[in-house]
Amino acid sequence: MTLDNRGMRPPEPMVRTLGALEELNPGERLMIINDRRPMFLFEELDEQGIQYECEPQKDGSFKIIIQK
Repeated sequence: MTLDNRGMRPPEPMVRTLGALEELNPGERLMIINDRRPMFLFEELDEQGIQYECEPQKDGSFKIIIQK
């Protein structure tokens, strides 16, 4: 599943991402694209023990892959 959260104002990207994450089964991945580095999302994922990778993109956005 891929979510393009660009153009959204906080906290919409985080709310949308956490909602989509709830729908995933263990082992599935979610890719999100954000305008900014989602620091509060990272804190939430760390607390839940969920793994993720963050890659800055050439256009200034961030691609985050979350493994449930």
